[in-house]
Amino acid sequence: MEEYRGNRNATGRMQDAHWILMMEGSQYADRLPIGLEKVIRNVSSETVKQFYSKWYHLSNMAVIAVGDFSDTQSVVELIKNHFGHKISSPEPPLIPRYTVPSHEEPRFSCFVESEATGQSAVIISYKMAAGELNTVRDYRDLLAESMFLYALNQRFFKIARRKDPPFFSCSASADVLVNPLKAYIMTSSCKEKGTIEALESMLTEVARVQLHGFSEREVSIVRALLMSEIESAYLERDQMQSTSLRDEYLQHFLRNEPVIGIEYEAQLQKTLLPQITAAEISKYAVKLQTSCSCVIKTIEPRASATVGDLKNVVSMINDLEEKRIISPWDDEQIPEEIVNTKPNPGNIVQELEYSKIGATELVLSNGLRVCYKCTNFLDDQVIFTGFSYGGLSELPESEYFSCSMGPTIAGEIGVYGYRPSVLMDMLAGKRAEVSTKLGAYMRTFSGDCSPSDLETALQLVYQLFTTNVTPGEEDVKIVMQMAEEVVRAQDRDPYTAFANRVKELNYGNSYFFRPIRISDLRKVDPLKACEYFNKCFKDPSTFSIVIVGNIDPSIALPLILQYLGGIPNPPKPLLQYNRDDLKGLPFTFPKTRIREVVRSPMVEEQCSVQLCFPVELNNGTLVEDIHIIGFLSKLLETKIMQVLRFKHGQIYTVGVSVFLGGNKPSRTANVRGDISINFSCDPEISSKLVDLTLDEISRLQEEGPSDEDVSTILEIEQRAHENGLQENYYWLDRILHSYQSRVYSGDVGTCFEIQEEGRSKVRQSLTPVTAQLALQKILPFPCKKQYTVVILMPHTSHFKSLRSFFQSTETSYGRHAKILAGIAGLTLLALSLWRYSRRP
Repeated sequence: MEEYRGNRNATGRMQDAHWILMMEGSQYADRLPIGLEKVIRNVSSETVKQFYSKWYHLSNMAVIAVGDFSDTQSVVELIKNHFGHKISSPEPPLIPRYTVPSHEEPRFSCFVESEATGQSAVIISYKMAAGELNTVRDYRDLLAESMFLYALNQRFFKIARRKDPPFFSCSASADVLVNPLKAYIMTSSCKEKGTIEALESMLTEVARVQLHGFSEREVSIVRALLMSEIESAYLERDQMQSTSLRDEYLQHFLRNEPVIGIEYEAQLQKTLLPQITAAEISKYAVKLQTSCSCVIKTIEPRASATVGDLKNVVSMINDLEEKRIISPWDDEQIPEEIVNTKPNPGNIVQELEYSKIGATELVLSNGLRVCYKCTNFLDDQVIFTGFSYGGLSELPESEYFSCSMGPTIAGEIGVYGYRPSVLMDMLAGKRAEVSTKLGAYMRTFSGDCSPSDLETALQLVYQLFTTNVTPGEEDVKIVMQMAEEVVRAQDRDPYTAFANRVKELNYGNSYFFRPIRISDLRKVDPLKACEYFNKCFKDPSTFSIVIVGNIDPSIALPLILQYLGGIPNPPKPLLQYNRDDLKGLPFTFPKTRIREVVRSPMVEEQCSVQLCFPVELNNGTLVEDIHIIGFLSKLLETKIMQVLRFKHGQIYTVGVSVFLGGNKPSRTANVRGDISINFSCDPEISSKLVDLTLDEISRLQEEGPSDEDVSTILEIEQRAHENGLQENYYWLDRILHSYQSRVYSGDVGTCFEIQEEGRSKVRQSLTPVTAQLALQKILPFPCKKQYTVVILMPHTSHFKSLRSFFQSTETSYGRHAKILAGIAGLTLLALSLWRYSRRP
């Protein structure tokens, strides 16, 4: 019931409505896997057993095993021993195959969802038979189809970045819906009341391809992109995750897809890609006809488009295409080089080796500190992060909102010296990306690249530090319009009031934690925003960079010296802060118990619970305490799950999270934060489940966990640690944490060892008794004396009267979430406006 209830939100309703529209006339429209509420509530054990007996037959089954086996044959023998003697009941019935009828006339729907958390959206789907993949010719067709979708998406990306664009974002994809049916699906997000304009632009672009095709230049960019992807997969063929191989075998069993191996697939692509022409790729646009089982749907928070409007747009575009009066695509001019004038290389002022972590630290002549670690975990990966102290907490309130918009505005203009649409083409065929973030106390940039494209990635960093972003009127207009749409969308979400109240209770009503309003956005000074962003990434002497991956020092060092060492220092120091002197964010956790219910209008009832406890870690035992709190959070999650799900059967899942980032990174004060417990449930029993949770935490504080509980979390942590030791991101995080640790005093190796010793000490000393004492020390003791509980509840006036209306579609279809996944998150703005739900 909780899985069912959790999907009866705006996304679930939109998902179901779209699925039913797509599958109209077939069994799939009426039989969604989760079933009906009355069945879930009333099904008998006998019915479940009969279903199992009917369908769960060995002849319908496969066992797939992939892993680090010392001997494959022994695994085969294990499978034979455990399954070979089993006997199925009589011959199972044939698995039915249901058809989905085609339709020449397009289907239209204007869906109004008052709680939609994304922008208004348009979805166009073209259903067709899914081809088989048995021969090289089939593979070539699949490759050409992928190139078509890549090329179309490149156009959509560029359209979204024009002046006054028809949509904020748009993408096209292919997806197998039900065997043997697939669909091309185009999804766009747009401004409110902008769905008709977005639909017109999407259909026009498809018609443009049908009339004029893609240019050879567009296809060459896509070809380079696909070649880069397969080369990366080939290089890492011996380091592929077991789950990826497992999934490949799974599709072979379920859909009879061939398992050909990455070596052969790379050879195929290398041979076929140059042969596939622009004319061949462009022909795929013929499949995107509104007369070919097309479904067109708009999603809006308030009705503006009508089915008649949609029909008129389709008729108009068909008429323009028939008369051939849609003009060809106009390509932008693309510069050849990212860095036009190569900088003079810097030099190494100091070099230190840290043998225990296998890392080398360099201090360059411009003051930049670089620490690199060579690994062989993935042959085609180099990752890096640079950070500098001093962030948004240093700003006065009058400047905060403007400057916090800096990354969003600058990102739309182009922080590396080129507009995003131009840079996309410049980076075609290269695997290199760099992103930026402004936090409360730090400014960071992060990158991910292939070793062969390390120069390109470092060029982007050089451009970041040497580019001055200047806002144009049109650029700012689009960004602010997108930002306002995001805020409006969040205000429609019932969870927004809930999340805002949690932050207000736990952190106070400071401007930093307060949600941004439309009125705040309209006061933003774009010039000040860009000026601040430019300053944030200008002075290299304040930054430290950690680089981890498949690095060849003989190749990487000259590039590091040229593009990182070559970053010029500004005429005078900028944003140089001592970490101990940073301004702390103002927040104080309540001193007593607080329980509140936040009621929000909902179409269907939802209930979410967040229980928070304050945490304060003593600076003297901080290293051990941080490790302990990690163990305790996993212990709490496990035990609460056992009680609420497995004992009482009332929740689907529970999450326990730790937040320790509110304090400034001073090396002297204690660390404050909180532990929060989250779950969703039936609104009528929410308070009871809070009491059960508090009772279980109290029991753990008074009696302690069992030996089995402790050994379980130790095993979970050890396995995660062992896996992490083989991952670049794990090492990047550990080295960064060593630099940023309170015990760091210039020697990252020593700090790393202290962190590792703290982990070992906690592991060795963790027993039921020490875990019990830690729960008493880190959480309020007893826990019931100080906490906050916020429960999201529905207003009682609406959903009961509407319940019967939605009864016929009270299901959710999880497998096809990807159909609508882009609605709330297609736009990059949803990522860059991180502060709307921020924790610093």
